[in-house]
Order: sequence, then C-alpha cells, then structure tokens
Amino acid sequence: MVDRRYQCKEVLLLAYQSFGVLFGDLSISPLYVYKSTFSGKLSNYQTEDVIFGAFSLIFWTFTLLSLFKHVIILLNTDDNGEGGIFALYSLLCRHAKFSLLPNHQAADEELSTYHGPRYSSRNLQSSSVKKVAERHKKLKTALLLLVLFGTSLVVCVGFLTPAMSIRSSIEGLKVRSNNLHYGVVVVIACILLVGLFVLQHRGTYRVAFMFAPIVIFWSVCIAAIGLYNIIKWNPRIYEALSPYYIYKFFRDTGRDGWISLGGVLLCITGTEALFADLGQYTAASIRLSFCGIIYPCLVLQYMGQAAFLSKNFAAVSTSFYASIPDSLFWPVLLLATLAAMVASQSVISATFSIVKQCYAIGCFPRVKIVHKSKWFRGQIYIPEINWVLLILSLAVMIGFRDINHLGNAYGLACMSATFVTTWLTALVINFVWHQSLLLALLFVIFFGLVEIIFLSSSCVKIPKGGWVPLMLSVIFMLIMYVWHYGARKKYLYDLHNKVSMRWILTLGPSLGIVRVPGIGLIFTELVSGVPASFTHFLTNLPAFYQVVVFVCEKTVPVPYVPQKERYLIGRIGPKSFRMYRCIARNGYKDVQKNEDDFENELVMSIAEFIQLEAEGCGTVDGSLDGRLAVVRTSEKFGKRLEMSEPESNGEGSSSTSTALLNSSKSHTLQYLQSTYELESPRFSLRRRIRFKLQDMKYKDPNVKEELLELVEAKHSGVAYVLGHSHIKAKWNAPFLKRFVIHVAYSFLRKNCRAPAVVLNIPHTCLIEVGMNYYL
Repeated sequence: MVDRRYQCKEVLLLAYQSFGVLFGDLSISPLYVYKSTFSGKLSNYQTEDVIFGAFSLIFWTFTLLSLFKHVIILLNTDDNGEGGIFALYSLLCRHAKFSLLPNHQAADEELSTYHGPRYSSRNLQSSSVKKVAERHKKLKTALLLLVLFGTSLVVCVGFLTPAMSIRSSIEGLKVRSNNLHYGVVVVIACILLVGLFVLQHRGTYRVAFMFAPIVIFWSVCIAAIGLYNIIKWNPRIYEALSPYYIYKFFRDTGRDGWISLGGVLLCITGTEALFADLGQYTAASIRLSFCGIIYPCLVLQYMGQAAFLSKNFAAVSTSFYASIPDSLFWPVLLLATLAAMVASQSVISATFSIVKQCYAIGCFPRVKIVHKSKWFRGQIYIPEINWVLLILSLAVMIGFRDINHLGNAYGLACMSATFVTTWLTALVINFVWHQSLLLALLFVIFFGLVEIIFLSSSCVKIPKGGWVPLMLSVIFMLIMYVWHYGARKKYLYDLHNKVSMRWILTLGPSLGIVRVPGIGLIFTELVSGVPASFTHFLTNLPAFYQVVVFVCEKTVPVPYVPQKERYLIGRIGPKSFRMYRCIARNGYKDVQKNEDDFENELVMSIAEFIQLEAEGCGTVDGSLDGRLAVVRTSEKFGKRLEMSEPESNGEGSSSTSTALLNSSKSHTLQYLQSTYELESPRFSLRRRIRFKLQDMKYKDPNVKEELLELVEAKHSGVAYVLGHSHIKAKWNAPFLKRFVIHVAYSFLRKNCRAPAVVLNIPHTCLIEVGMNYYL
C-alpha cells in the first residue's frame, strides 16, 4: 500500500514537471492554426459549415495523431525509457544487424540495458523481412539515410519553432495597434530570440521550476477563453465534433479545402516532443498530464475560436487575440509570450540532445558538448549548434515577411518528421515486438495514409516557404552521411591494417624499445588487435611507456551504460609485456566525464583485472569477450588500491609538486612539466589522486609487482597518444568518392573540433602520431 502511494506521488510529480518541458510547443499552437488554415483561397468560404468543418478537421487530426498515435501507441516503443527517432533506430540495431560499423561485441549483449523485458529477442525466430534487410547493405544504408533525414527535420524544427512561436505571440500587438509597422514586430521578436539563445550556455536549471506553472496557467487560461467564446458566440459548435462536418467541408471547398490542410496540421506541432523527450519522464506521467489538462484545454480553445469565427469571420487573421475579452488582453499577451519562450526552450534543448545522439554513433562532426554537474540529467549545451540555430531563426524571422510562409515551412518539417517516425515504428512492431508483418503494415497504412494526405497538401506550399526545411534537411543529411561514410571507411582501413599479435610477440617483453616510466594511453577505434599507428610510432621513436593501454571509446546502441558495466578490461600478450586493452562503452545519451575521472577509474579497473586474473576468475557474471572482462561488477572492486587526494596548502602548485616528488623523471623533466602546468590555468584545478596498495597478502608475488608497477607508472604521469590522420582517396577511386573524401569530408574534418579537444585532453599530455589513410 505504501509503495503504491509512493508510485502515485512520483507519477503526479513527473506529470507536473512534464508541463514545462513537453507541452509548451503543443499548447502554443492555437495562436496560429486558424490563421494559417484560412490564409489562402479558403478565406472566400465564409459559411458556418466551413468553420465547423475546419474545427472538425483540427479536432480529429489532433485526436488521431497526437492522442492515439503518440500518447497511446508510441510511448510504448521506448528504449529503456528513452524515446525519439534515435531510440527507434537503436532498438532496430540491437535486434537486427542494421549497424554499418562492424564493432559489435558479444559482451555488449550482456549489458543490463541491452535487452529490455518487453523486447527480448532470444530464442525467437526472425521474420523473413528482417533476414532480407540484414543481408543487403543498400537496405541498411537506406534505413540510416531515413534516420538522418528525420534527424535533420528535427534540427529544422529546432530553429523554426522559436521563430514561429515568438513571432505569433508578439503579433498580438497588431490587434490593439492597427498602425503598428511590420518591422517593429520583427525587431521585438528578434530581440527576444537573441536573448533566448545567448542565455543557453547558462542552462535552465535556475528558471526551470517556473516552466510548468507557466504552461499550466496558459493552458487553463486558453481553455477558459474558449469556453467563454462557446457560450457567448455559438453554443452549437459541439455539433462539429461529428466527422460528418469534414465531409461537408470538402464537399463545399474542394481543392481549396485540401490545400488548407497545410494549416490544419499545425495543431499537432510539438507532438513529436512528447515521444522524443520521454526519457526525462514516464509514459504514465505524460499520459496523465496530456489527457488530464492539455487535451481538453486545447480542444476547448479550438472549439471556442471556431465559435467566435462563425460570427466574426473578418477577424480570422488575428482570431486568437480578437476573441479575448478586452479586460484580459494584455495579461494574456504577456502570458502568451512567456509560453512561447518556454516552448522554444524545450525544442532547443531537444535539438541539442538529438545532435549529441547523432554525434555519438559517428554521424555528426566533432562538436563541443557541455554538461555541468548542477544541470539536470541529460541537459547539455552545444555552442556550435546554438549559434547555427540562432542564425537560422533570425534568417527565417526576417526573411519571411508573411508569417503564413513561416507556418508552411514549420508544418512541413513537423509532418515530415512524424512520417519518418511512422515508418520506423512499423519496423519496430515487426522486428522488435515480433508482431506479424500484417499488423505493421496496418499501422503504416492507417497513420501513414493520414500523414500522406497532409504532406501532399504541404507540398503544394513548397514555393511559399516549404522549400526551406526541405533544402536545409537535405544539406544536414548530406553532412551527416558524408561524415559517417568517411569515419566508416577510416575504421575499415584500420581494421584491415592492424598489426598481427604474432609480430608483437616476436619483439619480446621490451617490444624492442626503451620502456620509460609512465602510462601511455593509445586511443584507437578498434575493439581488437593493435592499430598500425602504434608500430608507426615505434618505428620513428623507439621508446614508449612502461605501461601501455589501448583505449577504445565506443558507443553501444543503448541510451545509457551503467557505470559498473562501462569498462571492458583485457590483456594484450603475456603479462611481462604490461600491455592492456580498455574498451570504454558509452550509451548514445551518456555525457563524457573529465579526463581525471577517466584516468583514475582506468587504473582501478586494470588493478581489479590483474587481481581477478590471478585468482582465476577471468571475469564476473559471465560477461566475457575473449580475454576482456567487466571488472567493476566484482564485489571487491575498489578495495585493491587505496585512493587519496593530497591536501592543498593554498598554493596552486602544491598538488603538482606532491605528485612529482616520487616521480622517476629527471629533475629537468619535472621542472618543465611543473612550468607547463603553472602556465595552464586548467592544471591548477586538476585533482592529483594518489594510489597506494592495500596491506594484504598476495599468493603470487608477480601480482604485487605488477600492481606496484601500475601505481608507479600512474604517479609518473599519463600520456595520451592520438592518431593525426591524413586521409586521401585511392588514385583509382571513382570521381564521386574522390570528391567526397578530398573535398566534403576533408572540409568537415578541418572545420570541426579536434579529437583532443572533444576528449578534453591537456596539451602537455598529448602525443599525436601522423598516419596516412588511403581509402
């Protein structure tokens, strides 16, 4: 009984919080739906039946696509609680071999988040369609392009929503100031837009508590206004709930009515956010808030506007503000502006999130991802994307003098993204849920047919603004696919040219070089084998560090990887080689930690692996991939080494000097390193963790010796070795491939963040090895 009460309280709390994040964009739609619907030749049909038919279309579109499709069906297709286009693609990649990057490992399937309780595909026979798709690379590429196109549309929605919402709210000033110049409205809207994007880097945690009350108060307010208009102007509007009025609408308006569907579909803008931002809430809380407040409030508002227009059709261009009682006009205008800002903020945050997910699977150029500990989980900030969104928002705000053209672009982008989600959901129904192909086809036919009707209407308006999201989506999609193509070709080259273990073993424990104190972290994308960059380094400089760790940062198709299961640790060669492999697995929504935490966790994990190997465990819980083991699931993890942080004496170099006292480096090298660290403000803030072996008996003295070498190497310093690649196409490659590699991919690599910056590696610890790639 107590647990049930606690669950109810949790659902209520999440439902309350969801108003400020999920429903801002959806609740602001009444500002422009009727205006956009009657913007064309439909304005010539000034009859009550046409008004009633328009409302009936809005009601049933909102009910079918928002309520039934998204709230009832799509919220069930979550990926460990996460939603959105990439969640669907992740499910497909896990349950079918759709990934184009061959870095899958059997150990990945042992992750606790890999197989959900509803999606277990073990011991189930695969469908024939799934087998065909897995065998054909072109089908996998087509699926990836579909996902990237949907992602590009979401990015377009990210800059169109602020422009459309804020400008629609400000245009209410025209109701009271008939002589107000168009430029004044645009200037005010642009100032609000700039302020919104400039403050993104500060996060929303300080004002987020205000978002939910604003949206709730706004929803109740527009519902009350709608009810007032129903009673005052036309109580018969309830008759329009019958779909018979849709038939009468098209019978009277014909082709003009079909073209007006591009305005009707604006009533579902923001619905995709319900599914995309599912991870922060639960399906039960979203359904409660949507069905309890959002749905009835919006229906009352749309019904009230229709009742008002049935008696005041001349005010259709400003129907929302014209229908407000005079005494409430200015408070509602202020509330509408605040609601528009909240709606814009949630969409911008969602855009950051989907770009981060795209970057995680290798489909977006390297960008800086900022996450602060005081921010909410999953909240990030990407500076490059923020300024791109600002520029594009200002461009469409200023460029489209007619707000209806902006609405055409906005509606086409939203409906196209919804259509992509429909197809991906159908694949999930068949491949992940293991339902019949007939059920998947029925889903596509029913909802896809409705969406195609709306898309066909929107396509007519491509010359009037609709070309913007299509053109930009194609550009964004090409950028992402070119990056993915280049990264995949580079990975396959590394895989083909990796060094054989037989050659490594012939070198002996010293590897035929001088081993110097310290730990060398060699970053590679390979999950097995030794990269060619390592031998290239030894050929040019026959010296390397005492402890060698090959580190692979890979993204697993799950939203989050539990910290205990993140590291796979193994050994390369005999124990005397002191060579290890670490595969750091991240989910597509995991946020990168700083390098100090990574170094310390890596040392602890290697120490645990050495002990488990000596004890004959090999691994824990059966999570094994060859010689790799998930060591942090051990009950003894963290008890092998003792960690301590030296106390600071108030001097910036105290921790640095402490770390250098016991170092085996020469005095000259110690002096140079301390000088570098004092010149860099980042080093004064870095933590210098000291490791010490626990007082315990070791059955094998070689284990203690290896652990001591690991601790001494850590105290001597950690160096990061990255490949600095020069990529060229083969001389006999086709023209298109040479253009993609030499021009497009090279341009993206030169104008994105360097790998060291993305990994947050200090310059004084960085070694870059030049490599030529012929793809």
